Amino acid sequence: MTIYIVEDDIGIREVVLYALESAGFEAEGFENGSEFFSAVNKSLPHLVLLDIMLPGEDGLAVLKKLRSAPGTKALPVIMLTAKGSEVDKVRALDMGADDYIPKPFGVMEMISRVNAVLRRTVPEAVENRKISYANITLNNAQREVYVNDIRIERLTYKEFELLRYLAENAEAALNREKIMKAVWGYDYEGESRTLDMHIRSLRRKLGEAGGYIKTVRNVGYKMEE
Repeated sequence: MTIYIVEDDIGIREVVLYALESAGFEAEGFENGSEFFSAVNKSLPHLVLLDIMLPGEDGLAVLKKLRSAPGTKALPVIMLTAKGSEVDKVRALDMGADDYIPKPFGVMEMISRVNAVLRRTVPEAVENRKISYANITLNNAQREVYVNDIRIERLTYKEFELLRYLAENAEAALNREKIMKAVWGYDYEGESRTLDMHIRSLRRKLGEAGGYIKTVRNVGYKMEE
């Protein structure tokens, strides 16, 4: 799936692009609304991350144009808003934004919000997309994992879900509670050994690629080259 980000701050734009690509998305960045609409006229993305404070047309004006045009009326949009700007948040939602993320924001939160909006708007595409990290590729539709294009056999259901969660949030340190809730659906109080056992099994089955799963002392785990 393709995501466009409209953000004039090149530092933020580059970080977001890298995070989205690491999570398995195709991503393109634009400095202003003019560049963005030129790209939209050629190819529609699946979702837009849209900053409110832009040179020329601001993000709210861009959002208004999107919602007034038949071809982009239903295009999912997440607004990037200044911290504490309650008025901008309310206006964006009233104008049809699907969600907003206040700045400064964490990469992990951003990816989670992107996935949440996509699950609501294009659930089939989310389930069928491929996620890649380094030489690891996950095929959601077939629930298969490949390392260097070689299929990894005998992954259990939970091992696949665990690897997918780590890959979707690559480079972010994830605490045990978040991982347990995301993969098992609830907290395993006093059962952190369950997570550790699955991590050990995943590392073994992935071979050399298992080294990407790092232990973060006193926190949990993360996927990192």
